[in-house]
Amino acid sequence: MGSEGPPAAVTTVHVTGFKKFHGVSENPTETIVNNLMEYMKKKGLPKGLVIGSCNILETAGQGAIVPLYQTLQSAISGKDPESASSDRIIWLHFGVNSGATRFAIERQGVNEATFRCPDEMGWKPQKVPIVPSDGSITRTRETSLPVEEITKALAKKGYDVMTSDDAGRAEWDQVPFCARATLLHN
Repeated sequence: MGSEGPPAAVTTVHVTGFKKFHGVSENPTETIVNNLMEYMKKKGLPKGLVIGSCNILETAGQGAIVPLYQTLQSAISGKDPESASSDRIIWLHFGVNSGATRFAIERQGVNEATFRCPDEMGWKPQKVPIVPSDGSITRTRETSLPVEEITKALAKKGYDVMTSDDAGRAEWDQVPFCARATLLHN
């Protein structure tokens, strides 16, 4: 009696990736996200960590927003059973930069959509706010995660990784900004 102590802290991770897009017929983020749950079942998760959801979003600015908001709202409102019992929720978004030579851990998102080519639904915005109610296209949202520590830990494990302050302005770059703005609003 009395030795139970407080319940262990639980962190829920929600993961998103994207479908194919212009010039990339097989998006590696779709492969990662589709296989993550099964991989983690085999490998095992650290105590106190659970995967809340793994979702593949359309690689289309406006096509990705509604499913993203639904996932965010489900976790925030407690409809997602994993998130309802969590002490902390982490949103992990995978994106692809075809010109990158290494992995980038993004510190922030910018409230700007400027697409180099039309997305999968034909939309090609130029200097448009992602969340108009959240300010101008210069508005940024930063993660609360320790980006430098994450980068150092991954580098120590042998990954070629860097910290980045420029997530870009394409459709996949909208996800971190939308997620952060939604979570802060709620």
